[in-house]
Amino acid sequence: MAEHIYYLFILAIPVSCIAWTVTKEEIFREAREFCVSKSKSCNKLYKRKFFYVFTCEYCFSHYVTILLLIVTKYTLIYPDWRGYVIAGFSVVWIANIYMSLYNLIRIDLKKEKIRVAKEESELEEK
Repeated sequence: MAEHIYYLFILAIPVSCIAWTVTKEEIFREAREFCVSKSKSCNKLYKRKFFYVFTCEYCFSHYVTILLLIVTKYTLIYPDWRGYVIAGFSVVWIANIYMSLYNLIRIDLKKEKIRVAKEESELEEK
């Protein structure tokens, strides 16, 4: 059982990395902006929801997790379909904790950069 828990925390790392990168980072900005506009303007509900998935790290992490579970055949507690369900929600939950922690770190770094820039501009004025 300890090995399964270990893999749970390890598998959540690529899920969080992929979900965060696609939904937040600059490299996918144009694609994300396209998806945002489509998620607001499509005439069909299923089309709007399809494009919305690429704009929300929580939603996208579910799909990345499903793909990862298929590739790795990872189950948790039970070796059948119940294990896949439990593993899926567990990996998503841990991945979203990772993304929340990463977001907090980024906010702190931005605050620090702003504070330093403000102090530098005050020193230049003097």
